[in-house]
Amino acid sequence: MKIQVKTLQVPVYWVVLVLVVVALGFWQLGARMPPSVNSRSTTGPAGSGATSASLEDPGSWSMAQGEDATRRHLREGLKAGDMDLRTGRTILYYVDPMVPGKNFEAPGKSPFMDMMLVPRYAGAGDADAGLVSVSPRIQQNLGLRTATVMEGVLQTGFAAVGDIAWNERLQTTLSSRAMGYVEKLHVRAVLDGVAKDQPLLDIYVPDWVAAQEDYLAITRMQGTDLDVLRKAALQRMRQVGMSEEQIRQVTDSGTLHARLTLRAPQAGVLTELMVREGGTVMPGMLLLRLQGTQTVWAEAEVPESQIAELRPGMAVRASSPAFAGVVFEGRVQALLPQVDASTRTLKARLELRNPDAKLVPGMLVQMQFAGATRKATLLVPSEAVIRTGQRNMVMLAEENGYYRPVEVKTGREADGKIEILSGLDPGQNVVVSGQFLIDSEASLRGLVDRLNQGPAQAAKAATQTYATDAVIEKIQDGAVTLTHQPVPALKWPGMTMDFRLPPAEQGAAKLATGEKVRIEFRMQDGEMPLITRLERLSSGGGQ
Repeated sequence: MKIQVKTLQVPVYWVVLVLVVVALGFWQLGARMPPSVNSRSTTGPAGSGATSASLEDPGSWSMAQGEDATRRHLREGLKAGDMDLRTGRTILYYVDPMVPGKNFEAPGKSPFMDMMLVPRYAGAGDADAGLVSVSPRIQQNLGLRTATVMEGVLQTGFAAVGDIAWNERLQTTLSSRAMGYVEKLHVRAVLDGVAKDQPLLDIYVPDWVAAQEDYLAITRMQGTDLDVLRKAALQRMRQVGMSEEQIRQVTDSGTLHARLTLRAPQAGVLTELMVREGGTVMPGMLLLRLQGTQTVWAEAEVPESQIAELRPGMAVRASSPAFAGVVFEGRVQALLPQVDASTRTLKARLELRNPDAKLVPGMLVQMQFAGATRKATLLVPSEAVIRTGQRNMVMLAEENGYYRPVEVKTGREADGKIEILSGLDPGQNVVVSGQFLIDSEASLRGLVDRLNQGPAQAAKAATQTYATDAVIEKIQDGAVTLTHQPVPALKWPGMTMDFRLPPAEQGAAKLATGEKVRIEFRMQDGEMPLITRLERLSSGGGQ
């Protein structure tokens, strides 16, 4: 039997096309495979199984990249304590970024949110639970700036702005002491300047004329025992409102003074004029008001933060745009007991010397207060302090792009600087720009929550226990894997997770896989929950 074999003729270009497709498939498969375990690392951690060029930096990952890493860990069977060959770092634990302070040993879905957990690695910013890592690229994009904590003396002097007002303690009022008529005014308009002893107005008082005539008539009488009548006439002049000086003018001259001339008791400005020529005045009626100008008041609005620096008698220097180069000396007269609710400022009343009556009400003056000498303290820029309402914090810059929130106690603030009374040391660096974004990241990781806990709260959190029913899945190395019921106090749904056994319960012979138990446990910062009490519910069976 003869067998005939035919040769299949295939075009050359089809052969080339098949070879290209096969080569491309092998290249894509190699790109997707993890680095070889036997490969050597030149600069990465020993035994990391990856070269430095292929290592990924988890510190620069976004939240989505962190969730992708957790999904990869599930596919590759990785958990806490294992080496991630993609990053060359050991996995510490898994966290939910939206629920800080809760750590998990195995990758999986968050029990709190509809999202995957995110891994934290050793040797990165996550290695220290109190640090936040920011990559150099992010630092440059955010424009992060730092300042060094310096020791110095804060300038206690401060400035304020105020308005000029009349010194009411230099104000004089003239009133009528009897009914009469204004015969002549020597001053005509309000705000006219007057000199001391200058005539102001002439008043004709009929009652005074009658009293003077009675007295002068008695002095002309001849006879004895006239002293009683003369004294009675003098008393009557006093009763109708004549002053001792006016009475002395009558007795010394022996003539009738029908008109009274009122004179200025001091130099100043006429601020009120209540009468006109020919007008009638009544007893007690205000005639005019005279204001002295030797000193004036300046009412300064002082912020609440600087009230402690003020005290009565403190020296002050003032200047006005109206008089360039002229300095007005003065002192703090009083701190008025009232704070403006809208501006949160206290009004301080200052008394300024006013030579040549240059300062008048309504003028704006700038005042400089001289503060007391203080000892040296630590100073940082004011913008470095984050005020939360409950406490003050700064972001402390560590080495290699790590940042840590630190609570500080602050003092006085001036010239863009603020005193740090406790919480920092000289030479440390604090963030002055972009710290609020770092603070947000620290809050997501629970750093601020731990910082906010006082000693009593921390002690309570350390001893707080929770209870649930569970089924034992696995026991290994002092830990037990349980499938537990929901824990409402922690907002946990039912799930499978690892717990740390207490020393008294570490014997695996006492427990068996599949047993139903009731446990009490407490949370541990950065570690798996610790069982404090365990009770069997049955000898076997699953849940």
